[in-house]
Amino acid sequence: MPLIGIIGKPNTGKSTLFSAITKLNVKIAPFPFTTIQPNKGIGYVRVKCVCKEFGVQDNPRNSICINGIRYVPVEVIDVAGLVPEAWKGRGLGNKFLDELRRSDALIHVVDASGSTDFEGKIVKPGTHDPLEDIRFIDEEITMWIFSHLKEDFEKEMRKLAYEESSKIVDFLEKKLSGFSIKRKHITRVLQNMNKNPREWKEQELKEFVSKLIKEAKPILIAANKIDLPSSWENYERMKRELKDRIVVPVSAEAELALKKAADAKLIEYIPGDSDFKIIKELDQKRLDALNYIRTNVLKKFGSTGVQEAIEACYFKLLNYIAVFPVEDPNRLTDHQGRVLPDVFLVPNDTTARDLAYMIHTDLGKNFIYAIDVKTKQRIAGDYVLKHRDVIKIVAAK
Repeated sequence: MPLIGIIGKPNTGKSTLFSAITKLNVKIAPFPFTTIQPNKGIGYVRVKCVCKEFGVQDNPRNSICINGIRYVPVEVIDVAGLVPEAWKGRGLGNKFLDELRRSDALIHVVDASGSTDFEGKIVKPGTHDPLEDIRFIDEEITMWIFSHLKEDFEKEMRKLAYEESSKIVDFLEKKLSGFSIKRKHITRVLQNMNKNPREWKEQELKEFVSKLIKEAKPILIAANKIDLPSSWENYERMKRELKDRIVVPVSAEAELALKKAADAKLIEYIPGDSDFKIIKELDQKRLDALNYIRTNVLKKFGSTGVQEAIEACYFKLLNYIAVFPVEDPNRLTDHQGRVLPDVFLVPNDTTARDLAYMIHTDLGKNFIYAIDVKTKQRIAGDYVLKHRDVIKIVAAK
């Protein structure tokens, strides 16, 4: 399962976003370096279940189904705030960059209101440019990987001067393996680079790293504190100037408040919804707070943006799909009789045979064919799965 890392400078609302995603009570305070140890937790992404399509009542095992929507667990990590030149060890530096090595995609939480400076210190709203934060965080991540790669790059290129190109890929794959960067990512970027790596100088090497990050660790921008007056204009600027990036308007504080009110049985609220229902008499202070969220967040943006951010990471940045494996294609059950028990999030190039290996190694080794339960058709091992496929794997005993 891919790991999503939450990054940004101090005091942008990263820990609040993490809590809003996972509902874990992490330490939250309005000063830099509140997060001393990285927090790991489980969030959920929404997938339209196939239960209504088949007219059955499902019995989920690895997820939750609410009104025909599956909430599928995903892993999230919140890392302490980065300051400029963290890659050199400034602030809490490489200790926290290292925690992102396993991350497959990143959510950069930006203070869209412009009310915190580069160090995360409070300033007058609108006086700091959040686009500068995006640039410096991009630079930090690039320099973090670049500084590791350049150590013996020239020496290795001299050694490989007359070797096949695959040997260069071998070197890069080994050198970058600790960053969750795979061979396929390296190959794709090299194909789009004009110069031969043996001829690269520092500028080309840095360009390679920058492009590799977009391929192997894509970054979503969460424009947080979107309800504040100075945020809207900055959000619009982000969209205009970052046309190749996904920018999601977010109010992590609103999402966390709604989830806490729902847990306290004060309101009915499902994460990602565009409204909530008050089910208990409230004092004026709480009523005013909820009405503020409804007016300035939900009605204006359609949601708090928290679910949209985590789901965009999986379904847009990483291009994952959801598939439903079953053992009995007629009853849609597993061997214990549970109806549609599991949903798997898989890359969009996953084949039926790949799915068999994901379920169990022996199932993959003994794969014969699969059945598309919706069409009742046999499918070969190289069949590329589609979003919301229901699949039966047939294997030799």
